[in-house]
Amino acid sequence: MTIAAALLLAVLQGLTEFLPVSSSGHLALAGLLMDVPRSGISFEIVVHLGTLVAVLAVYRRDIRDLLAGLAKRERESMVLAGMLLLGSLPAALAGLLLQDCIEVLFSDPVAVSAMLMVTGTVLFSTRFIRSGARSVPGPGGSLLVGLAQALAILPGISRSGMTISAGLIAGIDRERAARFSFLLSVPAIAGAAMLKLGDAGTLDIGLTPMLAGFTVSALTGYIALRLLLGFLREGRFSMFSWYCWLAGGAGLVLSLTGT
Repeated sequence: MTIAAALLLAVLQGLTEFLPVSSSGHLALAGLLMDVPRSGISFEIVVHLGTLVAVLAVYRRDIRDLLAGLAKRERESMVLAGMLLLGSLPAALAGLLLQDCIEVLFSDPVAVSAMLMVTGTVLFSTRFIRSGARSVPGPGGSLLVGLAQALAILPGISRSGMTISAGLIAGIDRERAARFSFLLSVPAIAGAAMLKLGDAGTLDIGLTPMLAGFTVSALTGYIALRLLLGFLREGRFSMFSWYCWLAGGAGLVLSLTGT
């Protein structure tokens, strides 16, 4: 893999991992429709770890407070940790049981484009949901967010878009819904990297593209996450629906017409 290709894919991964427009959908469509080289397994692990670093950087205080609270057995931290564990179960089961089935969809641009349009519809629906007052979802809300995260295994379904939308439906405050979503993403991203690590074998990229991909995905992921939190605070989360509809519609037209 060339450094230019590594940088392109790392920027795409970093920006779309956190903005609610589906990183998997963009990477799949880029590879299928625009002749962007598909990354190998080792490179996928590297850029995923880069975006994990971005989450840890943005939410470092929340993670520190959670760990400190758990050490002191504080009730608030214990409840949050329990709800995060509960919310992680659906995606963990889906990843283990359905990984091979889902992989086939990455080579189907029609399916990927259709899922992007589904993401857009879910994002648009959030404009009709009032921000709740809860800081942490209950068991039912945690499972709802977890099921949304499991659904995001499908290429074209945005993990951040679906989980934050589910959090809003569960009555969580906008910024707290984002916090729960991205804290939930830490084991999800780490788990996905570990699953891919078992299939990686020998490195399929050079050291320089690997370091470039990691650094750029971490930086662009950090910027994208900060931008998303700003849009949430301003109540403009649903605006990403238009982009998803446009990207999904364009993907459908290009894939169905063969142009």
